[in-house]
Amino acid sequence: MPTTCALCRRVVPDERISDPQVVQEHHLRPEERDTSPTVTLCRPCHDQVHAVFTNAELRADYDTIDALRSADRLDGYLEWIRGTDTLRISVDTSTAVRDRS
Repeated sequence: MPTTCALCRRVVPDERISDPQVVQEHHLRPEERDTSPTVTLCRPCHDQVHAVFTNAELRADYDTIDALRSADRLDGYLEWIRGTDTLRISVDTSTAVRDRS
């Protein structure tokens, strides 16, 4: 059964899921794994979320999928990723995110 990314809403067909990391479980409240609700994200979205937000920011302000979808920092990314079928991107954590950690 195809998997839909909860963030970008792209459908990942079964034949593209041979790599177990193509879709990933994202804990909406990082570092609270035992009690955190989770959503399924494609690998690019999961990587991007962790590249632009610290775990503290995710816990405090972005602990729902709706909050992530409406985050200004993801606007351009979501517009771009929805127009591609890529399941692997290169993401570098920005200096600003590392400084906020």
